[in-house]
Amino acid sequence: MNPTAPNHSASGQVTFLGAGPGDPGLLTLRAVEALASADVLIADPQVLDVVRVHARAQVDTPLQASADAASIPADVPALRDTANLVMAAARAGKRVVRAVTGDPGLDGYVAEEMLACAAEGIVFEVVPGIAAAVGVPAYAGVPLRDAHGTDVRFIDARTADERCWTEVGASDATAVVSTSLDSVAAAAGELVSAGRKPDTPLTVTVAGTTTRQRTWTATLGSIAQVLKAAKVLPSADGGQPVIAVVGERSAAAQRDRLSWFESKPLFGWRVLVPRTKEQAASLSDQLVSYGAVSHEVPTIAVEPPRTPQQMERAVKGLVTGRYEWIAFTSVNAVKAVREKFEEYGLDARAFAGIKVAAVGEQTAKALVAFGVKPDLVPSGEQSAAGLLEDWPPYDPVFDPIDRVFLPRADIATETLVAGLIELGWEVDDVTAYRTVRASPPPAETREAIKGGGFDAVLFTSSSTVRNLVGIAGKPHNVTVIACIGPATAKTAEEHGLRVDVMSPEPSVHKLAEALADFGAARRDAAIEAGDPVTRPSERRPGSRRRARS
Repeated sequence: MNPTAPNHSASGQVTFLGAGPGDPGLLTLRAVEALASADVLIADPQVLDVVRVHARAQVDTPLQASADAASIPADVPALRDTANLVMAAARAGKRVVRAVTGDPGLDGYVAEEMLACAAEGIVFEVVPGIAAAVGVPAYAGVPLRDAHGTDVRFIDARTADERCWTEVGASDATAVVSTSLDSVAAAAGELVSAGRKPDTPLTVTVAGTTTRQRTWTATLGSIAQVLKAAKVLPSADGGQPVIAVVGERSAAAQRDRLSWFESKPLFGWRVLVPRTKEQAASLSDQLVSYGAVSHEVPTIAVEPPRTPQQMERAVKGLVTGRYEWIAFTSVNAVKAVREKFEEYGLDARAFAGIKVAAVGEQTAKALVAFGVKPDLVPSGEQSAAGLLEDWPPYDPVFDPIDRVFLPRADIATETLVAGLIELGWEVDDVTAYRTVRASPPPAETREAIKGGGFDAVLFTSSSTVRNLVGIAGKPHNVTVIACIGPATAKTAEEHGLRVDVMSPEPSVHKLAEALADFGAARRDAAIEAGDPVTRPSERRPGSRRRARS
């Protein structure tokens, strides 16, 4: 090495990372590790949201800041050049992640960025990703090869020359064409001109691997008419790659049996969940597994109690041995006690010798994060009633203390208190926090709620009905209303809402499951009737729901 040449290998490093075609679940474990340690994240706009959730909150995203070209001065060309951003950050000693759509090995511009790093001695690595040309057909239910080992050719319509089209057109290989909606018909014409029969089957998939995915089955000769009849606009691809699969044995004819992704019961449904993102984590994951897009809108906010003295006395009693049990009925209750502990300089060790109960899995997880493993979690229904089913009666022989500390909300029901007293326990029922109506969501969300932009709303309590209507207005009459139980359903009906789905048990996960069953039945009915499968929001009328008398 030339001793006078600059050596940056010890300063910064670059990870060229493939983010796949759009589904966040397709990121590799190595990709997630690299993102978690990045100082700078430079991502293609199409995958920025996919990768940013795995990066640190403090990560710098200079490409996002310079995405609006109109705001960049003409005399600052470096900001227009992604390679310059990558190099500048690496020279400054940063750990840079350069995230691209699909696989970095198939991106010629990224190859140039790698060469630039190599020329300056900057350490870099490559984390492969799933290429759109492979991942999108898999999500569309179109295997690229059959048992006979069909030859597969990949074409980028943006760069293909006449020789490329001629070679593929003259063969019987399955052709995977990366293109755009406004160029699909032209690509089909190129293949027909090169020798493919006009009746050769093909599928066209837009926004593949995402919940916006749509696939059309046609032939090379009919695809233009099919897209026109479907009223598909070129802008519908939203910048995502459009993948066309062409070939006699491309399984296009079998897609109705192999379309596993678009056949999910809630595929593409926008479901409103009246909870914070943290509270709705497991529920949102469940909805995503059904193909839905979860949109969290908190309807309540949490504030300290008006008179904190009761809570302060209870926490001091916890330390001095006043209680045999402490029962947590919500994540917010855990948070309130934890904050009070921190105020007094206490930690989880203060729970030594005290039995701890949690009303459900999410509350138990919050306790574990605090450093406390609960002694009791309902084996059945995750509710106050379920907790009482498993709660032991007071036994003066085995229980030296007969008192339970119950920190909870100011509007909590009396079910648990009454049940514990019936079991022989004394209860210190303490207001640990107050619940108040949350601030209204953004105007765009309010309009979507009232205008039918959501396909379904999950109501998990009567208060979520009252508060959502109060801060955002009544959901449109095409929106599917799902309620966790009879009391919640009654409140919804009192607000003029038609209840479509009722959970068989008072559980948010059973509620989501019931909504999925409703979506599957709705889909099956449409297919049986020969109607197109549509989401509720796609069939909304212009009028809003009227309250029923």
